[in-house]
Amino acid sequence: MQSPLSLRQISIPKGLGYLTIMAPGNFLCMRSNFLFGSRGWMIRFSAEILFKSVSFRPFGVKCDNADSEPLKNEELLNNLLTLGVDIDMAKKRQPGIFNRTGTNEQDLKSFLLSKGASKEVIASIISRYPRAMTRTPESLSNRWDLWRRIMTSDLEIVNILERSPESFFRSSNNLNLENNIKFLSSIGLTHKCLCRLLSNAPRTFSNSLDLNKQMVEFLKAVCLSLGHSDPTDFIRKIIFKNPFILIQSTKRVKANIEFLQSTFNLNNKELLALICGPGTKILELSNDYTRRNYANIKEKLFSLGCTAEQVQKFVLSYPDMVFLGEKKFNHKVDCLIEEKISISQIIENPRILDSSVSTLKKRIKELVKSGYNLSTSNVSLLSWSQKRYNAKLKKLNTV
Repeated sequence: MQSPLSLRQISIPKGLGYLTIMAPGNFLCMRSNFLFGSRGWMIRFSAEILFKSVSFRPFGVKCDNADSEPLKNEELLNNLLTLGVDIDMAKKRQPGIFNRTGTNEQDLKSFLLSKGASKEVIASIISRYPRAMTRTPESLSNRWDLWRRIMTSDLEIVNILERSPESFFRSSNNLNLENNIKFLSSIGLTHKCLCRLLSNAPRTFSNSLDLNKQMVEFLKAVCLSLGHSDPTDFIRKIIFKNPFILIQSTKRVKANIEFLQSTFNLNNKELLALICGPGTKILELSNDYTRRNYANIKEKLFSLGCTAEQVQKFVLSYPDMVFLGEKKFNHKVDCLIEEKISISQIIENPRILDSSVSTLKKRIKELVKSGYNLSTSNVSLLSWSQKRYNAKLKKLNTV
């Protein structure tokens, strides 16, 4: 009598998982089928087996691919919880850090504590910029020493890290940082200006030295072409007023300078005053964005009866208006017009458009209730600081 058929389990690669076959024990052979290529397989069975039932059971396995769920680093998570880190925020900011097998959160904590940072500040830094945990103690120490060439105290650096952790931890290339500090100091940038760059535009120091030199040389050429005799002073003023200038392309800055000169028919002296003063920030904008927003300002003001001269006066007196997109600019102007504030008042006081629509409406309502006549009185208080505005409102209500 024939013995019962015994089953043996084998696995054959199929895609990213495997196909499991429960095959009879007298499975004969499996070999490469060269007719179908090296990845094909041919299975031969005995005549008896061919008539026996064979079951197939597919199943999935975890593979090291992009779709697989990474193993959780329990030790890292426990350490972060102990530190008080907002893990959800950290994962959202830089999720890849949690897939690393080695991080230096404990070394980072010890280092920052030694520099005067509180546990709360350390937790905040890691929550907002978890990549800080990848820096080695040696790298941190070297970078801190470089920053201390500019900053007056450890506490000053801690305060900047609390506001902007990226400024310190974004790069680990300390040699590049050192070279950029030397170069920017050599062109006359003060410690105050370097501090501003470090805290507001840290990518300046992540740029290659050649990129920073390229922008500085471009600005020198612009300065000389406009008849300015002191390129160092020109560059220092622009960088101090707009710390983001060094992380822009020379093509973008050139296009915006040409736009300002041609649009407002400025001579060299007027253009110099504009780009070294109130118009400096415009240089960092996309040229298409600048042109589009200016075209909208003209169209809107023309529709309200303004002349070309009034439009030019409005923008040149407060170039920040170019930063306002079409929807925001139109909405704010319409809000003021509806409240009986004339377009001439808006042109004379462009800063009132800095306030949000909700703030404008709230203040207008409060002032009208206090008996203040906005149609005949100064409307600049709509843009005052909250403290100054409250003092004025209180004075109006006691009269």
